Amino acid sequence: MLTIFYSSRRRCVSCSVLLMLVSVKLCGLIWLLIQKKSCCIRIGPRNDRICANVTTSQGYRLPWTNEIRYLGTYIAKSRQFRCSIDHAKKSFFRSANSIFGKIGRTVSEKVTLELLKTKCIPVLIYGLECFSLAKSDLKSLDFAVTRFLMKLFRMSNTKIIAEF
Repeated sequence: MLTIFYSSRRRCVSCSVLLMLVSVKLCGLIWLLIQKKSCCIRIGPRNDRICANVTTSQGYRLPWTNEIRYLGTYIAKSRQFRCSIDHAKKSFFRSANSIFGKIGRTVSEKVTLELLKTKCIPVLIYGLECFSLAKSDLKSLDFAVTRFLMKLFRMSNTKIIAEF
């Protein structure tokens, strides 16, 4: 079991909720100015169990969440350490559609592909080297790019896009 406490400036990782509660009480977390960014998450076989509320010595209650954003990556509540790629895909589609909406079909596909490669792909792959991806995550990332290429080239056959 791994419990992570996250604040905008500090992180605290403990083996159990009890150890985290003790550290919160003993340290007093004077440096912690409770913001909306402060929360707790559980990772491990008992991640779906309801936990006791974590309160600081000042009486602030820290919520338990399903995801924590840390340096642009999202750590998800699960049985094993796992990061969520949903936000990365949303940001990719947002940036790709923004570019495509501005330039439309007025420029060549080559220019659009170059913009996609330099501006949108980095948004999609940011922070992926920090953790291992499951096969389903890799397929999901691949499909995000394939879907945009299908839109760009006006094709519905994924096999033709895969050859590209």
